[in-house]
Amino acid sequence: MIKYCAKRLVVAAATVLLIATITFLLMNAVPGSPFLSERGQSPQVIAKLEAKYGMDKPLIIQLKNYLVSFAQGDMGVSIKMQKNREVSGIIAEKFPVSVRVGVIALIWAVIVGIPLGCLAAYNRGKWIDSLLRIVTTAGVAVPGFVIATVLLVIFGVVLKVLPTTGLDSWKNYIMPCFSLGFYPMCYTAKLTRSSMLDAINQDYIRTARAKGLSTSKIIFKHALRNSLIPVVTYIGPLTAYVITGGFVVETVFSIPGLGKYFVQSIMNKDYPIIMGTTIFLSILLVFMMFVVDIVYKLIDPRIQLGKGGE
Repeated sequence: MIKYCAKRLVVAAATVLLIATITFLLMNAVPGSPFLSERGQSPQVIAKLEAKYGMDKPLIIQLKNYLVSFAQGDMGVSIKMQKNREVSGIIAEKFPVSVRVGVIALIWAVIVGIPLGCLAAYNRGKWIDSLLRIVTTAGVAVPGFVIATVLLVIFGVVLKVLPTTGLDSWKNYIMPCFSLGFYPMCYTAKLTRSSMLDAINQDYIRTARAKGLSTSKIIFKHALRNSLIPVVTYIGPLTAYVITGGFVVETVFSIPGLGKYFVQSIMNKDYPIIMGTTIFLSILLVFMMFVVDIVYKLIDPRIQLGKGGE
């Protein structure tokens, strides 16, 4: 296990380094300076600002300096949105807001999605299976911003039963969490159904049937455990995505989380915030993938970490 963890740590570091490099190069490939949008700035002032933040050096030197500083725990400071404020402080302030929305969305998506998938598999070919397939397929096909906008118009504007912006009360969480969790719920249900139907055809299920076990016990006790591996594979990266709050959902409902702030930083060309947020989210994603591997072992003890097709 220790050898496996060390190997994954090296791979994770290389992955984050690659993501940081690509993000930095693409970010700087956009024409213009982030200071050009500020009114009344002369070329001399812009040059001084770029020199102040180290943006006057060759690109490869800028990248090297940033990575060295980041490795030492320095993410730099905001150059546009909250001038000279530490990026790490901004992330520490915004991320908990996204986590609250994301965790609620993830919990309800998993709690509802897995049972619905089991229910569809249990009633394969019946009307309830067909209904659930229609709903989940529609949920996967419809973009999240459409769900968010429809909920906003119906419950926020027309019926006026739910608040439309902010997170001031528990009611504020209903529409954002539903919008953010609806797609994962539908996809989890479809994935669970597919995995469950595949597990039902395995030999150990036939043996359980031969022993006279009820269909419900076979489905929910024996087949479900092995069916969870593909679901866990999906939930790993999904967790990293969902707990950031979802860029679109946070923007639609004006939630002051990391997702919305990241979108604003791109529009304002606030390079340090873009870099810091991207690397932070990539580290979170890599960590969740590692957790997924550990959960594999807990679900199925036969899986050997670090061997075969890890």
